[in-house]
Amino acid sequence: MGGLKVRAGRALSIVVGLVAAVLMSVGAVRAQQAYQTPVTNAILLDYDSKSVLFEKNADQLVSPASLAKMMTAEIVFRELREGRLTLDRTFTVSENAWRRGGAPAGGSAMFAVVRSQIRLEDLLRGLIIMSGNDAAITIAEGIAGTEENFAALMTRRAGELGFDKMTFKNAWGKYDPEQKVTVRQLALLAEHIIRIYPEYYHYFGEKEFTWNKIRQQNRNPLLFMDIGADGLKTGNVEDSGFALVGSAVENEQRVIVAIVGAKTSRERADEARKLLSWGLRSFESRQLFEANAEVGTASVYGGAKRSVELVSERPVKVLIPRGSSERLVAQIVYQGPIVAPVKEGAQIAKLRVTRGKALVLETPLVAAENIETGALHQRAMDAGWELSLALFNKYVLKK
Repeated sequence: MGGLKVRAGRALSIVVGLVAAVLMSVGAVRAQQAYQTPVTNAILLDYDSKSVLFEKNADQLVSPASLAKMMTAEIVFRELREGRLTLDRTFTVSENAWRRGGAPAGGSAMFAVVRSQIRLEDLLRGLIIMSGNDAAITIAEGIAGTEENFAALMTRRAGELGFDKMTFKNAWGKYDPEQKVTVRQLALLAEHIIRIYPEYYHYFGEKEFTWNKIRQQNRNPLLFMDIGADGLKTGNVEDSGFALVGSAVENEQRVIVAIVGAKTSRERADEARKLLSWGLRSFESRQLFEANAEVGTASVYGGAKRSVELVSERPVKVLIPRGSSERLVAQIVYQGPIVAPVKEGAQIAKLRVTRGKALVLETPLVAAENIETGALHQRAMDAGWELSLALFNKYVLKK
C-alpha cells in the first residue's frame, strides 16, 4: 500500500481538489451494518490512524453534559505545558462556585469548602475523577475571572483545534441550549488530550480521590472492567441522556469511543464496553502511505512549478475488518489553486478516505518542497489559464 499514489486534480469551480482513487478492498460497510447500538449517537475511533470503525449520527449536535469538562481540562493542561500555571498554584473557591457547583447544589462535587484555597492538582482530580462542578467553576474563575469568560475561551480553543461544531456556555456541563458538541469531535478531543498531554492524561485513569474526608470513586465505569480502559469521562443531562467518552488499549492498539443518548447509566456502560471490545478484536491495521511519502499533488498558481507534491508527516493507516472485502475511496481536498510562494511543511490539503457516505479517515497533507514565485511570463500563463477555466465554468458547465 505504501507505493500507492493518489493524484489530485482541481474541480472546474476552482474550489476543491479532486481525486477518485480506489485504495483497497475492505469490509467496514458490512461490519458497521452488522453492529447495532441503541444509543442515539456513537463513534468508535482508532487512536493511531484516526480511522472511524463505527459511527451513528456522529455529526449531530448534542448537549455534552459533564463531557464539557474534557475541554476545561484541556485548557488547564495547555496552561501547565506552556508554563503559565503550575500544579502547586492555589485557586480560591468562591461562594458562586460553592453554591452553584458544590454541596448546596446537589450535583456532582468534590465538596470544596467556600473561600478555601485549593492546589490546582487537587482541583484537576476533583474535576476529572469526581466530575466536580465546584472544581470546574473554581478553575474557570481562577483562569479567566468569570465562568462566562472561560466558556468563551473554551469555544475559542475548540476552534483552534479544528472542532468547529463545539460551542460552550459553561465549564461544567450545565444544560444550555447553545452548548453543543458532536460525538465525532468529542472523540477527536480525547485523541488530542491523550497524544499531546501524556504527562497529565493519567488523571483520567485514577480510580478514586478523597477530598474533605469524602472518598469518591471515578464515575467512569469502564475503569472497573477488565477491558484495558484508562479514561476519560461520563456525563448525563436530560436533553441528551447518558453519555461517555472512553479509551482502552489492548496489544498496543488503542481505540476511543464516544456515545451520547443512552437511556440509563447501565446501558451507557454496556454499550461503551461492547463497542470498545468489538473495535479491539474485529479490525486489523493497514498502512496506505509511509510518513513523508508522496500522496498526491496540488496545483500552484504563479509559481516556478505548476504543482507541489503533498505528503503526510505521519504514516497514513486505516483499520479494516478482519476477512472482509469492500472498497474505500480517497480524496484530496484543498482550496485551490495554491498561490506561490509555497513553504515546505505548510498544510495545503487534507486526505479524506471514505466508505460509502461514511468518513473513515481525514488527515492533513503538507507541501513536500518550497515553490518560489515564478517569472513574469509564468504568472501571465497561469492567469490566462485561470481565466479560461472560470469562463468555461461560467458559460459552458452552468448552461
